[in-house]
Amino acid sequence: MPSQELKPEQATTAAAAASFAAPPARTSMPDWYPELLASVSKEVGAGRSRAISAANKALLASYWSIGRHLAERESEQGWGSKVVTRLSADVQARFPGSKGFSPRNLRYMKTFAQAWPEFPMLQAPLATLPWYHQIALLEKLDDAATRLWYAAAAVEHGWSRNVLAHQIETRLHERSGQAITNFKTTMMPADSDLAQQATRDPYVFDFVAMTDRRNERELELQLVQHVEKFLLELGQGFAFVGEQVRLEINGDEFFADLLFYHLKLRCYVVIELKAVKFEPGFVGQLGMYMSAVDDLLAHPDDKPTIGLLLCKEKNNVVAKYALRGINLPIGVSEWQSKIIESLPEVLASSLPSIELLEAELADEPANVAGAGRALP
Repeated sequence: MPSQELKPEQATTAAAAASFAAPPARTSMPDWYPELLASVSKEVGAGRSRAISAANKALLASYWSIGRHLAERESEQGWGSKVVTRLSADVQARFPGSKGFSPRNLRYMKTFAQAWPEFPMLQAPLATLPWYHQIALLEKLDDAATRLWYAAAAVEHGWSRNVLAHQIETRLHERSGQAITNFKTTMMPADSDLAQQATRDPYVFDFVAMTDRRNERELELQLVQHVEKFLLELGQGFAFVGEQVRLEINGDEFFADLLFYHLKLRCYVVIELKAVKFEPGFVGQLGMYMSAVDDLLAHPDDKPTIGLLLCKEKNNVVAKYALRGINLPIGVSEWQSKIIESLPEVLASSLPSIELLEAELADEPANVAGAGRALP
């Protein structure tokens, strides 16, 4: 059959029929449309979150039940690794393409059930954490109370599994809120509690590579170079403003080491770094910087600036005396480049590395859901 060419008007009509209709322009929408879009988007996001949370809880319930069966069989009849290996192969044969039933993961399920004998105990926030987070808690911690502490912190701050493992390895639960401060006498009760919990002692800068000189400027440069890791160690709420911030006071120049703004406390935070032991005179220097920031940088609605003095070491009694009678909110903490320095040798050597856990989980199922995202 000879080919027929379409006339121009026919070609235009055919092209129009084959094209996809474009949505109406946003400018043609009613004034209330943005509000409708925001409401629908919120519902979609909430629905997805509920679905992910429900799926995660269902997965944990299933894994706990499987683990309970394995634990009961082990206690009643006894069995070796061959049973788990055979079970893994048979389950995957019955459910082709299924993941999460490797011999290693089945053993994790048994450990999971043994760690939480009563499944109703798996309430929020523990039950909201993905399986990889659960494994990190089981691998790195021995007692239920500490596991629950880290589970709550992981949910509150949206830690990834790697961040959770890092916080456990640096023993955050022992360091959180431990700085020597005068916050109770210089701040309102609600703010002083929040500020105290925002401190740590010691701070662990395991991402820096210090030379034998260990001077403040070298430490500062490396902290700024690794600012994301530095912010992670400082904790949630800190926003980096600048380093060596110039403060001009009646013609004289001074430079604050590091300046942050705390989003929850609504105030500036001046951090001074010292590569030597704490000396009482450091408090006066920091106090001057804080007063200058209040006058030169702070907004009238901002709360008074907080100071944080990080020293290589300190005498706690001397630090408490140095802060007594000071009317500016100041905290004093130590910093370390390795948490191993403060741990008993046996315990330090028993801590599994993140790399080891990564290798163990390389062939395991991906997370059903993340716990949210805070700092990388």
